[in-house]
Amino acid sequence: MTTTAATPGVTVATWAGCAPRLLRVRSGVEDAAEYLAGEGYRPLPDSEEFLAEVERSGLLGRGGAAFPLAVKLRSVRDAALRGRDTVVLANGEEGEPASVKDRWLLRNRPHLVLDGLRLAAAAVAATHAYVYVSDPSAARSVENALSELAPEVLGRLLITVYTVDAGYVAGEETAAVRAINGGPAKPTDKPPRPYQRGIHRRPTLVSNVETLANLPYLLRHGAEAFRAHGTALSPGTFLATVSGGGRPPVLYELPHGITVSELLGVHGIPAEQVRGALMGGYFAGLLNRDALETTLDHESLRAHGSGLGCGAISVLTDDCPVAVAASVLAYFGRENAGQCGSCFNGTVAMAAVAEALRDGVATAEDVQRLQRWAGVLPGRGACGTLDGATNVAASLLTRFPELVASHLDGSCDACRGGAFRAERPYAVEEVTA
Repeated sequence: MTTTAATPGVTVATWAGCAPRLLRVRSGVEDAAEYLAGEGYRPLPDSEEFLAEVERSGLLGRGGAAFPLAVKLRSVRDAALRGRDTVVLANGEEGEPASVKDRWLLRNRPHLVLDGLRLAAAAVAATHAYVYVSDPSAARSVENALSELAPEVLGRLLITVYTVDAGYVAGEETAAVRAINGGPAKPTDKPPRPYQRGIHRRPTLVSNVETLANLPYLLRHGAEAFRAHGTALSPGTFLATVSGGGRPPVLYELPHGITVSELLGVHGIPAEQVRGALMGGYFAGLLNRDALETTLDHESLRAHGSGLGCGAISVLTDDCPVAVAASVLAYFGRENAGQCGSCFNGTVAMAAVAEALRDGVATAEDVQRLQRWAGVLPGRGACGTLDGATNVAASLLTRFPELVASHLDGSCDACRGGAFRAERPYAVEEVTA
């Protein structure tokens, strides 16, 4: 493992035997001259050939849903072939408090992101693209990078940086489209999805910053090299923000397929100290110690009823999972968009039960209600916020039943000394570039 100080408060680390594709071990912002010297901004490839290479690579979205990028590209490109104007949006609104990967890329390697955005735009015949962010330092970094580029580098592509207020739901794809169209940064009902009708009613490719940052590597090295690391169904490397466990947060570039215990060993947390983890930021819920030998890839985590999501992993050592779940559910209760009754009421109700359980005043009937809500509420919101909350509630009840029981009878040793309470649980603090 190689580490280096990045933006204050965050360290980046590469994995032994896996040359970094996205991170860089040198500190400071990569400027245009340095990026061009490393073979950046190559001539645009044939669109069909490049799209076929993306398909062969199996590149999955890194924003949370792990949707195949090639399918998104193909859908928007088909609209362009039917004569429709198309748009591309690089989504860097990192609303997940436990993640720092997109901010790091935008602040430290803006040209890598812009190069990937340029390649995606060419693949779908778009002439206008957006970089969508809420982090002022990221916005300044991208604006500075654009000012360094000669006009011929981007060709006919116009790139606009669009900044919104930060919020958990602001990075949802329909929220991003709605904001740029002049509305609030809140999700809308689907369909239509952005690839059907997005920015200015045009077919729009919305793709996460990290996802797009993989495209220059694919152009230079091809799909076979891309798949040299990772698993058959989760190829390539990914960025993982690891926090909690009494350790400073670290941003790793990892090959898919390593075990949780391998990562935590490198991170400096002994396996015997681990009580569990929050996976995928807050969205994928809690895992217990049984997951230590689970591999970090989409198929394995899905089989465990969890998910890799945005690659954020918050480790629980001294903190009680009941108290952690209460904090996360309270966060969802505050951060929901306030548009869907099932989500607005459901997140608040689940948070109230979890907080009562944490504080030793819940009843068995309260826990039964929480279990029922976790089973009937998924899928009822316009975005994934309600699903994330139900994932947290369900995973707490199924993976930590003994702890739930100890809270019902007031015998949790960890919480007697002061329960974990956080406005933004395991947040990676805002840092300045």
